[in-house]
Amino acid sequence: MISKKYNISSIEKLSSVALELLTLSDNRIFALYGEMGVGKTTLVKQFCDHLKIVDSVSSPTFSLVNEYINCDGNTIFHFDLYRVDNVDELIKIGIDSYLNSGNYCFIEWPNLLEPLLKANYTAIKMIEDINKRELYLLE
Repeated sequence: MISKKYNISSIEKLSSVALELLTLSDNRIFALYGEMGVGKTTLVKQFCDHLKIVDSVSSPTFSLVNEYINCDGNTIFHFDLYRVDNVDELIKIGIDSYLNSGNYCFIEWPNLLEPLLKANYTAIKMIEDINKRELYLLE
């Protein structure tokens, strides 16, 4: 169910939405849904800008997880689970340790991970068509 809808038709709007989403709750786990190329990694870059990441932010498509450090020395985790075939792969990389670390976790393609997620996470769906780019905060 959609709880809020945002227009993200420009990078400036996406940046302000990212900042708002970071301040909406104490949740540190963000599940990002949307088709390929819709802007999930761009959203993560905006989150990381607001969290003052000092590293370069890129899609972890082949590594599954990238770790970034912010100016305070905190670690942020960025997952891309597109190529993961089953939950066992996630368990082998220690996904529980990441999720229970208390650090920010941004997860692209989280569908396979849903059974392992606790109730305290923020679900976001991004859509794009010819006329609009929107982000939906899901309940």
